[in-house]
Amino acid sequence: MEVKIKTFGAARDMMGGKEVMIDIEGNDVAALRKALLGNYPSLENLRSLLIAVNQQYAEDSQSLNKTDEIALIPPVSGG
Repeated sequence: MEVKIKTFGAARDMMGGKEVMIDIEGNDVAALRKALLGNYPSLENLRSLLIAVNQQYAEDSQSLNKTDEIALIPPVSGG
């Protein structure tokens, strides 16, 4: 399944664009995470990388549809 991912911050820099299409083998967030790390190994250097589906943080077991809005939320700092 091919899905569109919105990227932010360091993830955007590592993936080379604000929206990226990626093929995943499977239909859940775990499959997406595996595909992301396979295609963009530098993502593993982030302390944490949250995945949001339809504007809600998602667990690895959450199912995905190709029409879902998916976003990568890299670690943020501030104060």
